[in-house]
Formats: sequence, structure tokens, C-alpha cells
Amino acid sequence: MSGITLNPTDLPPLRESLEAHGLLAKKSFGQHFLLDLNITRKIVRLAGPFEGRAVIEVGPGPGGLTRAILESDAGTVVLIEKDPRFLPLLNELDTGDGRLTIVEADALKIDQGTLVEGPAHVVSNLPYNVGTPLLIDWLTGAWTPVAMTLMFQKEVAERITAAPGDDAYGRLAVISQAVAEVKIVMHLPAAAFTPPPKVASAVVHVVPRPDRPDAATLKRLERVTAAAFGQRRKMLRSSLKQLGGGALCEAAGIDPDARAETIDIAGFLRLASACGS
Repeated sequence: MSGITLNPTDLPPLRESLEAHGLLAKKSFGQHFLLDLNITRKIVRLAGPFEGRAVIEVGPGPGGLTRAILESDAGTVVLIEKDPRFLPLLNELDTGDGRLTIVEADALKIDQGTLVEGPAHVVSNLPYNVGTPLLIDWLTGAWTPVAMTLMFQKEVAERITAAPGDDAYGRLAVISQAVAEVKIVMHLPAAAFTPPPKVASAVVHVVPRPDRPDAATLKRLERVTAAAFGQRRKMLRSSLKQLGGGALCEAAGIDPDARAETIDIAGFLRLASACGS
């Protein structure tokens, strides 16, 4: 089932709903609410079209982004919310047509692939304290979405999309870009949120590559990048010493005197392959 099944004009404004339920954001959950439907609709447009496929949203909170997803051409919409305070608010979005499923759980502790049938998108304003581990799990775990449109702190978004030579280039960029096409598609100031965080945010669109490395290569890539960026100011012959040092670099066609921040994604994948040979 897909198409517009919810008219947000039939619902009270989000700010009123939050006040009616006496809800405030919890710092411990990294919560900052996005209440402007014009912004959430733009995020959903950037994420789509969904063409009737399922959409998972992690940490919907009061449901600002959820309302925009339900307006879209998404099929089944699955919400994963850890904070039980928001369940009554989210239940108000359920029209009873079976399209919306609300799961009270920690997204890091459940198998999300079991919640949907067929290919699915993930669209989320991710809680700040779980965004990075969730992304890595989606990219390297057993279940991978068709595409992800995710909001992060601006600094994290830049670390995901950084190029070799950028200050933000590191393990997160290498692992993310080895398995997916990543691009910042929207910037949001802190003032767009309630309460405003101390930093700006950005939306990253992530599309897994059809030819992404296999699980064994990814494991080796994680080891290589951990060593290389763990001592990023050292030459690779030194930082990768425990994995083979200069000999490993030469086997991968990499200059042993180079430093981690200058090596592109293809170079790190060659190091990962050589590490397993």
C-alpha cells in the first residue's frame, strides 16, 4: 500500500502535541526535534521516490519526519523508537490501514531486516549518540537498505563524505565510501531544531554500491584503517607495522612513506586485499 494516506492538516501542530503530552527532549537520548514540516517534507523529497517500498525511521520522536514520510509514496512505514514517552504521539499518526508499524526498541539491538519485506529505505533524523554505529551497521552488516537519507551533526556528515587530503578524512570516510556513494544534500542550522543543539546539522544521502566489498574484505579494511588512522601522522610503513608495514604497502602498490590521509579509497581496498593474502 502506498500514496498519501495521512493529511497533516488534520492533526494539531507538533509543538501543540508536544505541549499537550508534556514532552521535552532528553539530552541522554541525544534528542533534538525537527518540527518544521516544510523542512521534513524537503528531506523526504531528497530521500525519494520510494515507489511503494518500505521505509524505516529510527528515533522518530514526536513524528515530525514521520508525518512527511506518511504523505509520500512510501509503502509500509516502520518506526523504531526507544523512548516510550513518544508512543502515544506516534500512535496518533496511525490511520488504522496497516501501513504504520511502531516498534519500541533500541535500533542497535534489533535485526531491522526482519521488520520489513523486500527492499527498504531508511530515512531518519538520527539521535546524535547512535548515528555513526547505526550507519556502519547498515553499511557492513547482514541487512543493507536500498538507500539511506540520514541527518547527522555537520561534523559527522563531513567525516562521512570527506576526500583524501581533507582534515575530516579518516576511517569513517574510507569505510562509508568503500561500500556506498555518499553525498551531503542539505544543511540545517541549529535554530531549525527544538531545542537547538550546539552544532549545525547536515543530511547525507547514502546509496550502497552494487559491487561493495565482501564481508571478509570489509573486516580487513576495518583493521587496516584502524591501524593507519590510529597513528595518522606516521608513515604507513610505521603505522601498519603490525600488519606487514612496508612489505604490505609494496604488495598493494602504495608508497610506504605515504600517510593515511593521502591514500584514496581504492588504495585502502588494495591494502585490505593484500592484508589477507
